[in-house]
Amino acid sequence: MGFLQLLLFLHLFQKLSAQLPPTNATSLDALLQDYSFRAFVRPRTGILYDATTVPSNLTGIKLSAVRLRSGSLRKHGVSSLKEFTIPTGVIVKPYVTRLVLVYQNLANYSQLYYPLSGYDYVAPVLGLLAYDAKNLSAVNLPELELTASEDPIRIGFTDLERIPQGSSAKCVSFDLRGKASFKDSVQPGNTCETDRQGHFSVVVKSVASAPSPSEGRKEKKSSEDSARTWIIVGSVVGGLILLGLLVFIVLRCRSYKKEEKIREMERAGETGEALRMTQVGETRAPTATTTRTQPMLETEYAA
Repeated sequence: MGFLQLLLFLHLFQKLSAQLPPTNATSLDALLQDYSFRAFVRPRTGILYDATTVPSNLTGIKLSAVRLRSGSLRKHGVSSLKEFTIPTGVIVKPYVTRLVLVYQNLANYSQLYYPLSGYDYVAPVLGLLAYDAKNLSAVNLPELELTASEDPIRIGFTDLERIPQGSSAKCVSFDLRGKASFKDSVQPGNTCETDRQGHFSVVVKSVASAPSPSEGRKEKKSSEDSARTWIIVGSVVGGLILLGLLVFIVLRCRSYKKEEKIREMERAGETGEALRMTQVGETRAPTATTTRTQPMLETEYAA
C-alpha cells in the first residue's frame, strides 16, 4: 500500500511540475522548441507551420516553424517569416544539412521573461531561433548560430503601440544569454535590424510620475508599519533561536557529565589491583597474593 501511495505521489508531483511555467528565458526557449516541432505532422521543406497548441500556462504565445536546407537559406533567404525578413547570405554555424527556423511571439509574457528596468515595451518580444532538423522529435536542442554576412535581417513590428508624446522608441535585442543591446531609433515602417538570431522588441523609457503628498504619507506609513512588523518578527525568531540554543547547551552539559562519570568508572576498573590466577582442580580462579588479616589460633587468645 505504501509503494502505491509513493507512485501516486510521484505522478502527481510530475503533473504539477509540468504545469508550472518556465523559470527563465532559456528554459522557455527549450519548452517552445518542443511545441513548435510538434507542428510538423507531415512536414514539407519550405512550408511554414503554425503550432496549434502551446502550454496551458503560456496561453497567448504564438509559435511557427519552417524547415529549410542550409544551402537554400544562404542562397535565397526567406522573404516573409511572419514579421522577419531574412536576406541572402545568412551563414549557419555549426553547419547542418537542414535546419528549422522557429518564430516566437511572447505577447503578454515579454516583460516576464525579458524584464528591462527603466523601459516599457510598446511591442511584443519576437524570437527567431534556429535548430538542427535531423530529428524533429528531439527536445532540448542547442540553438544554431545565424549570421547575416550581407544585408541585415529585418523585423517589421506590426503590433506597435502608440508612442507616448515626447518619448523616443528604441530597438532592443537579446542574445541567447539574455543580454540586452539597444539601438538609438526605429527604422521607417517600425522596423528594426539585426545581423543574428535572438529576441527583439521596441521599447521607450519609463515615465515615472511624481507621487502626491498624500501618497507620500501613505507610503511612509506603510514602510514604518512594515519595519515594525519585521522588528517584531525578528525579535520572536531571535528569542526562539536563543531558547533552542539554551536547551541544546543544557542537554549537552548533562550528556557530558554522564559520559565523564562513565569514563571515571572505566579508569577505576583499569587501575585496580590485579589478582593472581590459581588452578583449582580443572578451574582457574583468582586468588589474592596476601591475606589482609593474619589467622590466629584460639590458644593465642587464651595466652
